[in-house]
Amino acid sequence: MTTHFISAEIDLKASPVELQQAIETELEKRGEPLRWAVTSVDEETQKVAVEAVVTVQEA
Repeated sequence: MTTHFISAEIDLKASPVELQQAIETELEKRGEPLRWAVTSVDEETQKVAVEAVVTVQEA
C-alpha cells in the first residue's frame, strides 16, 4: 500500500451535499481517500480545487 498526494478540480455544485459526493467520487477513482480539503474556489469557472491524500493498493 502506498500513499499519494493528489490535486483535482471539481465542478461547483448547487448544494454542499452534492459537492461532497462529487469530490468523494472523483477521489475514489484515484485510491482510498484518507483526507481531503477544498483549497480554493473559482467563481468565474465554477470549479473548486481539492487536495487529498489517498492510499493505493499495490498489486
